[in-house]
Amino acid sequence: MGTVTIGVSIAVPEPHGSLLQERRAGFGDAAAHGIPTHITLLPPTEVDGGELPAIEAHLAEVAASGRLFAMRLSGTGTFRPLSPVVFVQVVEGAEACTWLQKQVRDASGPVARELQFPYHPHVTVAHGIAEEAMDRAFEELADYEAAWPCTGFALYEQGADGVWRRLRDFTFGKPALPAQSPDRSARGRRLPAG
Repeated sequence: MGTVTIGVSIAVPEPHGSLLQERRAGFGDAAAHGIPTHITLLPPTEVDGGELPAIEAHLAEVAASGRLFAMRLSGTGTFRPLSPVVFVQVVEGAEACTWLQKQVRDASGPVARELQFPYHPHVTVAHGIAEEAMDRAFEELADYEAAWPCTGFALYEQGADGVWRRLRDFTFGKPALPAQSPDRSARGRRLPAG
């Protein structure tokens, strides 16, 4: 079967995903239309195509132990000058993303790998384009906000045409943590007249 290039990501749902993809293309990032808007859990990784069933089984296990969490994006950041990237920041859900990517890359699993840079969850909106365009992306999306309940992640494969396609979704198996309920101890008591 040969080698294939895979990635594992949390998709940014609609309408946010298409909007950020269009903005990325508008800043002059030629790769924008081949990359669905996402938060990376496993960066592009070459694997033997015959390993895909074992990888899918591993990801299903990771998803089964995960639970729904709140995801919120707000404002921009950059990895410049270290890396030519401008991104929208993950301001809620970063801890859960960090936990998930560790499980995906677990040393005993089929896609164990070291990262080139420390993990930092983000949504890329400009990569490897002219500095002026990077500055524009940073400024124009500085007030960007989006939020949604994250219910799982997906496995993607990069085609020979450079386009990333979703192979399979993995939904979290555990229920969400209950929301903090208000203190009910004062309920039903009458205040003394006075």
